Amino acid sequence: MKAADVMTRKVLTVAPSDSIRVAAKLMLEHRISGLPVVDDQGNIVGMLTEGDLLKRSETGTEPTVSAWRAFWLGRQRLAESYVHTHGRLVEEVMTREVVSVSEQTSLAEVVALMESRRVKRLPVLKDGCPIGIISRADLLHALQRLLPDSQVTAASDAAIRGAILQQMRAQRWAPREMVDVRVENGTVWLRGIVTHPAEREALCVMAENTSGVQHVIDELIWVESYTGMSADVPSA
Repeated sequence: MKAADVMTRKVLTVAPSDSIRVAAKLMLEHRISGLPVVDDQGNIVGMLTEGDLLKRSETGTEPTVSAWRAFWLGRQRLAESYVHTHGRLVEEVMTREVVSVSEQTSLAEVVALMESRRVKRLPVLKDGCPIGIISRADLLHALQRLLPDSQVTAASDAAIRGAILQQMRAQRWAPREMVDVRVENGTVWLRGIVTHPAEREALCVMAENTSGVQHVIDELIWVESYTGMSADVPSA
């Protein structure tokens, strides 16, 4: 899936000359955590987020700096911090380095950017102008649409077993030679040896997500790979 498939197309923006009071009111009214900042031509010049408004003199949350740290930071850094904590205009406190994506950016890339840059939303740009915004909430909405409902699709036991074994062959972590899968009337029995509890959980999730499965019974045995000690895992 691409950014264009899940993004919110109605983009609320603010201008650099807007007050942060206006911007904060807009975010609260629409329950959003950030706004693109655009110039008169509609080009994006920054982002204003909740994070930009956390450390403020009005709320007593501006950071305190010791004399020793102030010496090492220097006058320029201290002055920049003052502007950020006391500025009243959007352009004075906004984040100027904009992390953005295009309509064709894959959702995998979107998530990677959100995680690496620690942001909750990304503007979707075309020719420098925001045409959409993609947030964590948009990703959750996409997930909700894609998740299957609780209705179990009918499938033969042989088809279910074959599907599980095929999935196991596709996963590097799966202990394919040490686990047996038996299916009867839609119920799956997992038997064999795993070397880590995470493998147990992953195998159960794999079976539960397989079309046609109604119930999963875990009869796997966990053998600790370093000591060789084993513990029988109770059936589900």
